[in-house]
Amino acid sequence: MTYQCNSPGRERKGSIAVSSMHNVSNWFSSLKRPKKAKPKQDKVSRSVWDLSQLSNGIKRAQLKDDLCEVVSEMESLDSGEDGKNSNKSKMMSIGRKKFNMDPKKGIEFLIEKGLLQNTPESVAQFLHKGEGLNKTAIGDYLGEKNEFNEKVLQSFVDLHDFTDLILVQALRQFLWSFRLPGEAQKIDRMMECFAKRYCDCQGENNIFENSDTCYVLSFAIIMLNTSLHNPSVKEKPTIDQFINMNRGINQGQDLPRELLVSLYDSIKAEPFKIPEDDGNDLMHTFFNPDKEGWLWKQGGRYKSWKRRWFILNDNCLYYFEYTTDKEPRGIIPLENISIRECQDRQKQFCFELYASGGADFIKACKTDSEGKVVEGKHTVYRMSASSDEERKEWIQRLTQSISHNPFYDMLASRKRKAQLYAKN
Repeated sequence: MTYQCNSPGRERKGSIAVSSMHNVSNWFSSLKRPKKAKPKQDKVSRSVWDLSQLSNGIKRAQLKDDLCEVVSEMESLDSGEDGKNSNKSKMMSIGRKKFNMDPKKGIEFLIEKGLLQNTPESVAQFLHKGEGLNKTAIGDYLGEKNEFNEKVLQSFVDLHDFTDLILVQALRQFLWSFRLPGEAQKIDRMMECFAKRYCDCQGENNIFENSDTCYVLSFAIIMLNTSLHNPSVKEKPTIDQFINMNRGINQGQDLPRELLVSLYDSIKAEPFKIPEDDGNDLMHTFFNPDKEGWLWKQGGRYKSWKRRWFILNDNCLYYFEYTTDKEPRGIIPLENISIRECQDRQKQFCFELYASGGADFIKACKTDSEGKVVEGKHTVYRMSASSDEERKEWIQRLTQSISHNPFYDMLASRKRKAQLYAKN
């Protein structure tokens, strides 16, 4: 069974370069993932994917140790054909998206589906893990003033271990796990919990008379970070000004000068990394994909099968090694591609993407074993779904997303004429 789409190229959401005869051989030197923008009205068909920044966007793949690889493969085998696990994974994915849109409703959904326990500890662990969650949404939920949310906040803070960390190091860890909300009362509750937790973790080594000292100094550090690194602040505070600002905050006593100097130097050398929710998280970047899920993908050179997380979005198929990865391992623009069901000795419910419309191979790219972005030379991508129903749904969704580049027809026609002329 073959599914092919020969309709004119559809307008994409993003900036797409105008195709021209001389740049066809250099597609991948000018490819980048399209940004969300209003489609431009143009009589010229715009079908060349401009992915030039891809090599900068995809980070070098981190080496995984053998144990992680074995565990991953075992988990893949266990869940591949298990309908219950598959349904649980789908429900969890839906729950994360609901949380990102409305934190309260997202948590209620996950509890209702039995994916979280109705306890502050269970919810806190979910938020602390943060898989696929918007960090602004985490901050909003933790800051809510009601009994359950306040207990979740306390449990969330308790999951942080600040032992043997100086205050600025603890703040870096804490402020990276979520994004502070804008409301002063929410920030006050969060920082109060942080200060108490930090003092508890120091034990006998705690130099603060009480957690209020830690609270005040923490805000002073945050203010220092803004003053030193915000371009709009012209007069940068000196070390002596920082020390004077914090005199007498330790129950009327001064904190050791060497402590304040070390805090100042740390912030001056490296500002806080505050989560911006700029679209780098997997679930946030592809917030409303056409389809997503696990598929087994056959390798090109060695023909081995590996389980990958696929996301179909914006006429493009992305695949990741793990759902928590921030950058895709590969990108397949769905142009001049057809789809067909196929048989394989090793896997069931297989289908293939193959080059069509005059294309010699599929225009795609991936990261190699060294983390470098390379152009793919596949004529076929073979995948295996968990069921025939899942295979048919993938084929249907992919077929709807495929676009056809009429320039390839022009090129193929010229090739045929040239070959005919050569024969004559």
